[in-house]
Amino acid sequence: MTEHMTPQELRNRLVDQIVKTSLPGLYDARVEDAMRTVPRHDFIPRTPLELAYANQAVTIKDNPDRDALPLSCVSQPDVVFFMLAQLSIQPGNNVLEAGAGTGYNAALMRHLTGPAGNVTALDYHEDVAAHARQRLDATGFSEVRVLTRDGALGAPEYAPYDRLIATVGIWDLPTTWWDQLAVGGRLVLPLRWRGLTRSIAFVREADCLRSESLATCGFLPMIGQDGEREGYVDEDRLVKLYWDADQPIHPLSLRKTLAEAKEHLQWTDVAVAPDEPLDGIWLRLSALDPATCRITVRPEAFTSTAALHRPAIPALSPALVAGDSLAYLVLEPVDVQGSGRYRLGAAGYGPAGQELAERLGTAMRAWDHNRTLSPSITAYPAQTPDEELAGGHVIDKPSVRLVITY
Repeated sequence: MTEHMTPQELRNRLVDQIVKTSLPGLYDARVEDAMRTVPRHDFIPRTPLELAYANQAVTIKDNPDRDALPLSCVSQPDVVFFMLAQLSIQPGNNVLEAGAGTGYNAALMRHLTGPAGNVTALDYHEDVAAHARQRLDATGFSEVRVLTRDGALGAPEYAPYDRLIATVGIWDLPTTWWDQLAVGGRLVLPLRWRGLTRSIAFVREADCLRSESLATCGFLPMIGQDGEREGYVDEDRLVKLYWDADQPIHPLSLRKTLAEAKEHLQWTDVAVAPDEPLDGIWLRLSALDPATCRITVRPEAFTSTAALHRPAIPALSPALVAGDSLAYLVLEPVDVQGSGRYRLGAAGYGPAGQELAERLGTAMRAWDHNRTLSPSITAYPAQTPDEELAGGHVIDKPSVRLVITY
């Protein structure tokens, strides 16, 4: 049936699906109109139409390292939708984009600014920027500027900007962006900390950036930011940790602990539906516990002689690590008349495993008290003294101080 649909029909079908499932508070009728108008398939011409209008990301530049992430992708359409809703572009705005990709996002933004506005898109890779330039010219968006440049540098020659968006994962907020974003302007970026990523809409004030909305997302990391660490715990490379540079985490310190696999299980009364997201627990942990990080465990680790307990989400689970001890989120079925629900708990390993599991349980119960509550995240320049920060948990990075407040 779909093979007989026109690109416009496929585009409308996709946007209908996105609007139907859009996140609460992140709908913008003007963004809907832009996505119904701008032809996504023309920006990825070698992609089959059905895939071009599927709600999934499309790789446009592979990584020569087979074990690494792609170097460039066109973002998943529903993520494009809610990030542009967060950005709230107005006619006449001057917009900067870090991460040009195919040029599709820049075209949508040009549609939103109208002829009185300006859009400048930056990309680190010369061939990616050239593709974006060619596609924008071919689709009638030749007014968009495309520059081959490290996105962290911005484009001061066209500043100040009313809107700034990053379509790559950002670990540390470049100081250049503070200088180039006008007071009252909006910054939307996929911010990374403690192994998680959130698309955050910040509003620029004189001395800080205050969050207005948060949404779960995943993006390739920006090239040149080296604050994230990763490493395997075991010789078989089945268990891997992801953490931040300011955290005293050393995976090899856990090798003996995990080899022995002596676990401390702590169960809570918190129950979830099979398809209920658990990312709110991770977000809570990042605001409560400086030991928060991410663990990934391959299936073979559950069936080995010293078998580990299966994490709640093997490829993407929050964990706490302290010295030679760790704990992570687990779940098990709740057999109540075939309810299909699961109760949550924590598996701890090492001398402090029980204590870490109890700390995880504290975060689960806090989340259970109000599962939809989002924190306020305020970003300050790195030199801001403690007494000028909002109350909350502080995470320091080289260029920015983040304060997470519930």
